[in-house]
Amino acid sequence: MSGFPASMGDRAVDLYLADYARAVIEAGGIPVHLPLEVDPVAVGERLDGIVLTGGTDIDPLRYGAEPGPDLLAPEPERDDLEMGLMAAAIDAGIPVLGICRGIQVLNVLRGGTLDQHVPEHCRFDLPVDTAIHQVRFTEGSILGELFGPSARVNSLHHQTVAGVGRDLAVTARAEDGTIEGLELGDHVVAVQWHPEMLPSRSTDPVFAWLVERASRLQ
Repeated sequence: MSGFPASMGDRAVDLYLADYARAVIEAGGIPVHLPLEVDPVAVGERLDGIVLTGGTDIDPLRYGAEPGPDLLAPEPERDDLEMGLMAAAIDAGIPVLGICRGIQVLNVLRGGTLDQHVPEHCRFDLPVDTAIHQVRFTEGSILGELFGPSARVNSLHHQTVAGVGRDLAVTARAEDGTIEGLELGDHVVAVQWHPEMLPSRSTDPVFAWLVERASRLQ
């Protein structure tokens, strides 16, 4: 790695995009990065809120499917951590915001399935902060209360929710019918787009919702 002594080149490194942490800070929260080695149940009990970020694909074996040819390299350790964190948060009533991969983690944890490759939604040919399409929200849902009837969002995913997991409410859809938002109770919200990469990040209501909801646990 650039800037590191050669003798440290084989050491493990945890990486994540800073946009997520910046969005939490701008909403008034204090972000804490979790390494893969932590116990999700023990850590979950000490957090006021959780953001599950974007990333690589979930192992299809977790939802009973064979890996397709376009699958990104799975990270089983990350699958284990995030499934454990989500399960612990649901049980404890800890607020969760799932983003991109995060909505997929929620759906698979609850027994849902994924479409493994939807290339028309993977718009990395444009700047990541480009609003590609409209999303419509269910009236009376958390997302509907936060965003109103609709919003324009970016599109940086190549997988989508297929079969919806148990007890999950579909509260946002793209114009082509793709599921863009899921909710569970009053403390779990997940979206398929990347609000942390949009120009509206610093005022995005979904991060304000997470921080406000988390503050109730203090």
